[in-house]
Amino acid sequence: MKLANPAPLGLTGFALTTWLLSLVNAGFYTGTSVPLVLASAFAFGGTAQFFAGLMEMPRGNTFGFVAFCAYGAFWWSFALFVEFFGPANVPPGFVGWWLALWGFFSLFMFVGTLALNRALQAIFLVLVVTFFLLAGADLFGIPALKALGGYFGLVTAALAFYLAAAEIINETHGREVLPIGAPAPKPVASLGLHKAA
Repeated sequence: MKLANPAPLGLTGFALTTWLLSLVNAGFYTGTSVPLVLASAFAFGGTAQFFAGLMEMPRGNTFGFVAFCAYGAFWWSFALFVEFFGPANVPPGFVGWWLALWGFFSLFMFVGTLALNRALQAIFLVLVVTFFLLAGADLFGIPALKALGGYFGLVTAALAFYLAAAEIINETHGREVLPIGAPAPKPVASLGLHKAA
């Protein structure tokens, strides 16, 4: 039985919610726009992306399982924090540490992408920069870093939208319409490893 590819769903949930929040971070919209970001974070960035991660499990895709479930949980925790627990009650810099830890997580996930396609590598590389810029803005009180992080977030979202589109279009057409940059072949057999299906 062929299983559906859940990656486009997870990527789109991540991309759409990241784009909306990044518009606010970059300064294009004010905090009054955040309720729609939170709604998207709960429903699409969180729930749909988490379910996409669960769908990766029977496919044997550890990277997809961890990535989609983790970032789905990120969006849930972000929305819960802003909506119910009150950012005003958090000590200065503590949100920065939270963002920095997500940056470190994204960094080792980026290392994992080095065995995967170039489009995914680009997403995670820019995402790492985004998290560390936003973390620096909170830790050091530099608003310009938040705006810059917003711009990098927009790039991250655009790359994720592209890969989601490529996965859908290439699969439905049965050929590569949108290139994603296959990684260079590696001599995995000599290392006693096997390639994931």
